[in-house]
Amino acid sequence: MATTTTLRAGEGVRKLAEGDYGKGYTELLSKLTTVGDVSEEDFRAQLHFLETERGGDYCILVVEDEGKSRIMGTGTLLVEHKFIHACGSVGHIEDIVVLPEARGQGLGHRVVAALIKEAGERGCYKVILDCAEKNVGFYEKVGMERKEVQMVKYL
Repeated sequence: MATTTTLRAGEGVRKLAEGDYGKGYTELLSKLTTVGDVSEEDFRAQLHFLETERGGDYCILVVEDEGKSRIMGTGTLLVEHKFIHACGSVGHIEDIVVLPEARGQGLGHRVVAALIKEAGERGCYKVILDCAEKNVGFYEKVGMERKEVQMVKYL
């Protein structure tokens, strides 16, 4: 039987920080997809790049179980700048994942809601994401709706 982690009162969604490497951030991402070999130095360099070179375009949020000092959930907002809609912006939500033992506690909902709010604060006229068919219900519960079809070509 898996151990359940409960989020403590007062813990919330916050921006990714340098110290989150040691709190299992990349291990959490590995529950979603292949991460590869990312050293702490690589992590810090990438975070610095995203904050300085791409700071207006990226927002990575996490939820931490402060009692155990580990990252329990995360998600990313990427802002795409367009010519359409009067040079408007679109928010792309990516990399939503919650530790398996912490699922069902509303952590993913909190991360997605915070990313949607962030997109609005950054002036996005819409927020979009791609998900597996099995996750459609989750995203509908946070106010998103199914629209169109995703296409992909891996390079």
